[in-house]
Amino acid sequence: MEGNAKVIAVTGKGGVGKTSLAAALVRSLTEKYKEAKILAIDADPAVGLATALDVEVKETLDDIRLEITEGVSEKLKETQDILSEARFRLLDMMDEKDGFAFVAIGRPESSGCYCAINSYLRDVISMLAGQFDYVVIDGEAGIEQVNRRVMEQVTHLLLVTDQSRKGMQVIETIKEVADRLVMYDKLGVAVNRITQTVIPMESPFPEAPFIQIGNDEAQIVNDIQGKSVFELPADSELMKGAGQILEALEL
Repeated sequence: MEGNAKVIAVTGKGGVGKTSLAAALVRSLTEKYKEAKILAIDADPAVGLATALDVEVKETLDDIRLEITEGVSEKLKETQDILSEARFRLLDMMDEKDGFAFVAIGRPESSGCYCAINSYLRDVISMLAGQFDYVVIDGEAGIEQVNRRVMEQVTHLLLVTDQSRKGMQVIETIKEVADRLVMYDKLGVAVNRITQTVIPMESPFPEAPFIQIGNDEAQIVNDIQGKSVFELPADSELMKGAGQILEALEL
């Protein structure tokens, strides 16, 4: 990977506000580093980051992949020629607004394995990262993308969970796999949507920063109304949590 891009992957259990937190990190970075080149990648097939950032997705990585590979031989599909052509298309299709560029992975039309698009996404992350100062990736829930080395060149890994034991088990599994397959420099844990602390919470990884984010009523209203993270008050729980994460991960 060229350059000194900070590549932040946000992953964890599904349904814990991972995408909202990824969007809040993008907003925080744009406000903190107004001159920086920032890229947001929606790598979750659920395609929620676009809504959270108020981005209109006109074309996805999978749209480009299918169009470029249509009609060419299987041998050619595996070569760097495809990626070289894709580079120009990607830079063309990126929606740039509010101080950041945006790319979505998309949802493959065919059912079954995401192997092809995950492999493509890995190469795209490597190819594009050198052109940006900060890259925030909203990864899919669970370990699939980590296990398939999609995130292997991530510099900062943020594991997001809720207060549940199941959520903690998921991030423990992700870290176990990431320790073998991801070349990350820094690890952080964020417990999101905390409603009460009846039982004192402790990080399963003492060496990692441990950020606790309260349940955010403003974000709940935002979600219901389909508003972006840029419409949240700066002192909302989610935005304060994003700021703490950047500080804890030295970003």
